Amino acid sequence: MQVWKNYQQQHKDRFLNELLDLLKIPSVSARGEHKQDMIICAASVESHLKTAGATTTTIYQTAGHPIVYAEKIIDEKLPTVLVYGHYDVQPADPLELWHCGPFEPVIKDGKIFARGSCDDKVSFLCTLKLLKLL
Repeated sequence: MQVWKNYQQQHKDRFLNELLDLLKIPSVSARGEHKQDMIICAASVESHLKTAGATTTTIYQTAGHPIVYAEKIIDEKLPTVLVYGHYDVQPADPLELWHCGPFEPVIKDGKIFARGSCDDKVSFLCTLKLLKLL
């Protein structure tokens, strides 16, 4: 746990900027007009996985949206751990209820306000950052 805290402290500014960049991508899977945004977000996730040390990364095109798959094999004798996360977000409607643009992250009172900041881009990106420590 202390190793993660130290790593997090050393890289917190970079992690925050990377998170804000990810939150700016309007990866709304329920809307056809965001198809290209889904592709951009998948590429961003793949890039984060490569940076975290994944030895294999693949973006699979599907009839719907791309799936990002990666592996980081530390020791083939160890059990496999599967991590799932999603990079898509729900539509931000009704827009008039937002105090800022849903894809223009704002930090207020230590909290990040943006679509995807709770479900699921933050926790997903944290998991990818932990992968680097393995």
